Amino acid sequence: MNKKKFTYKKSGVSIKAADKFVNFISTVSAKKKGKKKFSNIGSFGSITRIPNTVKNPSIVACTDGVGTKIEIANTLNKFDTIGIDLVAMSVNDLIVQGAKPLIFLDYISLNKINLTKLKSILKGIINGCKQSECELVGGETAEMPGTYEEGKFDIAGFAVGIVGKNKILNKNKIKKNNLLVAIPSNGLHSNGYSLVRYLIKQKKINIHKNKFLKSELLKPTKIYVKEVMNLIDKNLINGCANITGGGLSDNIRRIIPDNLSADINLEQIRTSKIFKWLIKNGISEKEMLKTFNCGVGFCLIIDSKNLKKINKYFSNRYRPYVIGKISRGKNKVKLNGSINWS
Repeated sequence: MNKKKFTYKKSGVSIKAADKFVNFISTVSAKKKGKKKFSNIGSFGSITRIPNTVKNPSIVACTDGVGTKIEIANTLNKFDTIGIDLVAMSVNDLIVQGAKPLIFLDYISLNKINLTKLKSILKGIINGCKQSECELVGGETAEMPGTYEEGKFDIAGFAVGIVGKNKILNKNKIKKNNLLVAIPSNGLHSNGYSLVRYLIKQKKINIHKNKFLKSELLKPTKIYVKEVMNLIDKNLINGCANITGGGLSDNIRRIIPDNLSADINLEQIRTSKIFKWLIKNGISEKEMLKTFNCGVGFCLIIDSKNLKKINKYFSNRYRPYVIGKISRGKNKVKLNGSINWS
């Protein structure tokens, strides 16, 4: 009697393909210029030294994903920027605490290993790490047939940063009459894509044929690490917020002391074409403000005397501008006026 042979490959998992991807990661990592700090790609864990230049160091850790923006990447079959988004979503949270990103790890789960797709995603992650001046030290790729539909995948990122005790940004540094300063976003970043995809579906829009959406929807999240770390080093900011899901109101409220409020003048906000397109196609301003960044990707809270000083650390594209101030109150964010959507 012939006995049927069961193998991992027949179940839908290819260890050989996974090994090829690990070898690719090791090859790419080996090409990094400068002093090699990490040599444990492919090991069971990553060993990292804490820099001895930081006094009284604290470790800060963040994790995030990119939400359903991956569905747009799948639809357009374009995966070279989604990795930048993945890094950005974690490192932009780290710097809110005053922490300098140190290491990054990724987790990719998918139906079946597609080396071309994985390599493209990884190149984006490496690009994001380069922009953040941190190191990709490891990760996990999980082939999970039956859990994901054919071609579907998900990604998650994990970042660790370090901050000296005297550089930690906490609520106590924020004072009455501090200015709220907006730093422009690079578009939608990685929030609100379920609503965007729902609108596109309801409007029966073919994004393959819509040049505007095709170029806008996969714009990578702006990484603010270099600029903000320069400001922290120079003691030019009292607090900051990464504007992600929940918009200006929810994210700024998280960093305001209990006895203070933030007064924001929406008329000062400089929004971009993609947000104007969403308004024009049926999303209310109220929904926009609680779902999207609306053009403000990051927010600084500073002493008024430092306004001119911070400008030199930003390019014209991301030049900061004032949108409000801190006042007395009970941890409220007051949104005054309306954004100019025309």
